[in-house]
Amino acid sequence: MNEQQHLDTLTDIKRMMERSTRFISLSGLSGIIAGAAAIAGGAVAFVLIRDYYYQWDVLGNHSRQDFLHLKVKLMVLALAVLVIALTAGCYLTWRRARRNGEAIWDGVARKVLVNLAIPLVAGGAFVMGSLYNEVPVLIAPVCLIFYGLALVNASKYTLSDIRYLGLVEIALGIVNLFAVRYGLYFWVLGFGVLHIVYGTSMWWKYERGTKVS
Repeated sequence: MNEQQHLDTLTDIKRMMERSTRFISLSGLSGIIAGAAAIAGGAVAFVLIRDYYYQWDVLGNHSRQDFLHLKVKLMVLALAVLVIALTAGCYLTWRRARRNGEAIWDGVARKVLVNLAIPLVAGGAFVMGSLYNEVPVLIAPVCLIFYGLALVNASKYTLSDIRYLGLVEIALGIVNLFAVRYGLYFWVLGFGVLHIVYGTSMWWKYERGTKVS
């Protein structure tokens, strides 16, 4: 066995060990789609909020019922963006795992899900509490911070790129805490632009040149 064969063997061993301890089938394209959906959702939210304040400040038509309707519309919009992002993420990750001959649901995948879920559930409870106590300005920074914590927490069992994305999301959320009136812009930057940058980077590093099936 020559030196090149030794190197190839070591590479194969390293790849097998990585697959057994890390979930590496995440799709960069899903990040791009999630980011695009977030930007589109942010644009719609901007129009809804603008129209609400136009009625309030210019026309003088404002009531608690109007504010409740705005909150419902924004929640439905956020849910739609989430469904699009999750659907794209699950499908594209499943497709990539199938193409690479990897299991989509194994012990490592379960660890990723659990470590993601803990901060996300806590963050979701915080958001619901903010809505209940009518402190909507905290929603955007809280979403960014807890989402970032979820990514950092799950990065132990997947690609290290996730950790860096999580740290940036946390930093962005902390900055947003000191500029809460601009929450929508921070939300679009964190969930939209950063996801597109991350997804493009992931695609370029791990998926470029692979055959799509």
